[in-house]
Amino acid sequence: MRTTQGVPPPRFDDYVALGVDTLIVPTTFKQAHGNPIWDRAMNEEFSALEANRTWTVVDRLNPCPPTIGSRWVYAIKVRLDGSVERNRARLVALGYTQEYGVDYNETFAPVAKMSIVRTMLAVAALQNWPLHQLDVKNAFLHGDLEEVIYIERPPGYTVGHEDQVCLLHRSLYGLKQASRAWFEKFHSTITQLGFQQSLNDPSLFTKVTAAGLVVLLFYVDDMVITGTYMKGITQLKDGLKQAFNIKDLGTLSYFLGLEVSRNDQGILPSQRKYIYDLLTDHNFEDCKPVKTPMEVNLKLQKDSGSRLKDGSQYRSIVGSLIYLSATRPDIAYVVQVVSQFMTEPCVDHPVAVHRILRYLHGTLDVGILFPSSSTPTLCAYSNSDFAGCLDTRRSTSGWCVQFGEAYISWRYKKQDKLSKSSTEAEYRAMSEVGSEIVWLRRLLSDFGITCPAPLSLSVDNTSAIRIATNHVLHDHTKHIEIHVHYIRDLVRDGTIVLHHLQTEEQVADLFTKAFSTSRHWYLGNKLMLRDRHQFGGGC
Repeated sequence: MRTTQGVPPPRFDDYVALGVDTLIVPTTFKQAHGNPIWDRAMNEEFSALEANRTWTVVDRLNPCPPTIGSRWVYAIKVRLDGSVERNRARLVALGYTQEYGVDYNETFAPVAKMSIVRTMLAVAALQNWPLHQLDVKNAFLHGDLEEVIYIERPPGYTVGHEDQVCLLHRSLYGLKQASRAWFEKFHSTITQLGFQQSLNDPSLFTKVTAAGLVVLLFYVDDMVITGTYMKGITQLKDGLKQAFNIKDLGTLSYFLGLEVSRNDQGILPSQRKYIYDLLTDHNFEDCKPVKTPMEVNLKLQKDSGSRLKDGSQYRSIVGSLIYLSATRPDIAYVVQVVSQFMTEPCVDHPVAVHRILRYLHGTLDVGILFPSSSTPTLCAYSNSDFAGCLDTRRSTSGWCVQFGEAYISWRYKKQDKLSKSSTEAEYRAMSEVGSEIVWLRRLLSDFGITCPAPLSLSVDNTSAIRIATNHVLHDHTKHIEIHVHYIRDLVRDGTIVLHHLQTEEQVADLFTKAFSTSRHWYLGNKLMLRDRHQFGGGC
């Protein structure tokens, strides 16, 4: 009888062709060692490390400086359709044993924000630009280390003697400075290829020539390339392939959990697989769907029932929902509400979360459309829910920014300060979106798109508009912090023009409260939420 967990019989050497659900991922080197599939994966990792000259095996010094341990992490990489692509074994340094100032210093490395990803997709749809995706294999191993770091010989490594250690020359997964070292390496390489880092976001790189524009968006080991100059895109790919082990994934179809479909109507990113996996992981794949993510007039509080004994599942679901809201503005408000109780969830809070899952079960294929035909203008909508939080009586800001007909940025956040009136709450929300729309205007200039002033900001509160445009009303605003009056400056210098619209047409309403089914989907339709099956088209 076989007793080693997760080790298949020898005749199953090619069991990677089976469904992922039939496989057991080992958690320790002892479980994986002896399995031909995982041994092969570990040998591939060692080969990559040696080819990259990641370390040198040296004698242990006397006295020996502090060394860092390492461990294996195993995973099964799956394709979009759920089939197994490959088994991956990654050697990870035990970075939690590193000492600041000795083994590492700076650790921060920029990655693309979701608002920039959406902006790139919206621009590519509108301008009919191609979208290409690249993946860097073993990205962190390319970073050069400035510190002197020794690690113990990894489990399964047969080069050298047992009493020797490895002196690192390149970064290793798990090191605290690994992401920063890799970004610095990538930055130096991309600048040598003639690209400039955007002043508006460090994850964006552009190259402007007489022949056209090429844009690259960077997210750890994934990159998206677009632009007007196809030859320049090809040259960029060739240059990166010479510097790194690059896998060209072709036309963008699956990026950061986003499934990207494209046809003549435009580009529609959705997260069907992400939602399905979330439902499956928490046994909601067969639940009864509902038509809205939250009951109307439901108000949750910190003490909504007794405390949960174990809130880990609640935190796990809410964390996943926060990421899901990158393409689902229809759940933005309710996710903001339930995320406030992650520290100490009560019995009523999971009920609200479960309703979101039931709503998602009925809207698996919904995504947000970036149309291919519209005018490249920039405008925004702002709203607030006055004193909506029953625990703090603070208001919630909700706003969204529209590029053409596509919504590229939105936010839903409880305000930092208590507002004395609904007008003040609206005024604070206007100031927040004012900063965002000015930044997005600069960001679009990196894509070669100019949005002339004044930019439109639509609000359904006439009193807030009067305060922003009339300095005579000082007595009504002297208690408001100076930075909130930023919106006044934008109006005065002509950057933004304020418009009043009827509450019924205020799309930002969806970010501040729950609605009935008809109202919810009316606003969702205005926010360009579409079903993939109705959208049609392929990747």
